[in-house]
Amino acid sequence: MKFKSLWGFSCLPGQCIQVQIETRSNTFRKYGRSYIAASYVKFIESAGARVLFTCNTLFFRVLFPGGGVSLLTSQYARVAKIFYKKALKANDKIDYFPVWGTCLGHQELTYLTSEKNLLVRTKTENISLPLTFTTAAKDSRMFQNFPDDLLQKLATEPLTAHFHKWSLSMKDFRKNEKLRNFYKVLTTNTDGNIEFASTMEGTYKYPIYGVQWHPEKNPFEWKNVSGIPHSPSAVKVTYYIADFLVNEARKSLHHFPNKDEETEALIYNYAPVFSSAFSIYQQIYFFA
Repeated sequence: MKFKSLWGFSCLPGQCIQVQIETRSNTFRKYGRSYIAASYVKFIESAGARVLFTCNTLFFRVLFPGGGVSLLTSQYARVAKIFYKKALKANDKIDYFPVWGTCLGHQELTYLTSEKNLLVRTKTENISLPLTFTTAAKDSRMFQNFPDDLLQKLATEPLTAHFHKWSLSMKDFRKNEKLRNFYKVLTTNTDGNIEFASTMEGTYKYPIYGVQWHPEKNPFEWKNVSGIPHSPSAVKVTYYIADFLVNEARKSLHHFPNKDEETEALIYNYAPVFSSAFSIYQQIYFFA
C-alpha cells in the first residue's frame, strides 16, 4: 500500500509544531490526497496549542506521527531526514528546536540517528502495557513533572497503547554507539521475548523525544479494540505528555512571517470526517 506525504503544523500563538501528514491512497483516495487523524490534533490542542495545515516548508517544531511507511525510502522518511538535520543544526547553535516522534516517528528517529534500520519484529499490535522505567527516567525532562502516583500507575497498570509490529530491541540499542551516545532510554517493554525501547529522549543538548506507544489515543480514539486504555489514569497520562510537548514547543522562537499566513493555515478552516466505519480512527482531517 503506497503512501504520500504532506506537512501540517501545530501552533501556539507565534509558535508551531510541525506534523507529518500521510495519505493512504488505496483506502482514502476518494476523501483526499492527504490526511491526519484528528486524535493528534486534539492531543496538541488539549495542552493549549493550535493546529495548522500547510504545505509550506517553514522550519517549525516537528512531530512525526505513527503510520506504515518505509523508514528509508518513503516521502515521510525523506522529509523527516531534512527536518531532523535542521533540528540538529539549530540546537547546535543554541536555537532551541524540539522534535517528537510517536510510533513510526519514534522508529524513524532511531534510524536517522543510527543510520541503520535496527528494528526487529515484536508481538505488540493492539495491546496496552505498563512501562518499565529505567534509572534515567527519574531525572528526565519528560517525566520529572509527573505526579508520583501517576508514575506508579504507569509502572503497574497497562496505560500505554501499542500498535506496532516493529521495535528497537534493547540489545541492539546497547550495541549501537550512536544511539547510546545520543539517547537516554527512559522506559522499556517486552513482548514476552524481546525487550525493546519504548520511551527515549535526547541528551540535554538535543530536545528530541520518541515514544513507541500512542499517548494521543487514550482519550480520543474509541475503536472497539483492546489496545486503547480509557481509564482516568490513562487519560491523565495523555494530558501530562501533551503538556510536556507543548511546553517544549514554547521554548522555540520559530514562527510564521506574518499573521495572514498563520490564519490561512489554521485547522479551523477544515472539518474532520467521522471515519470509524472505514478506518481505525474516530475522525480524520482530509486535504485535497
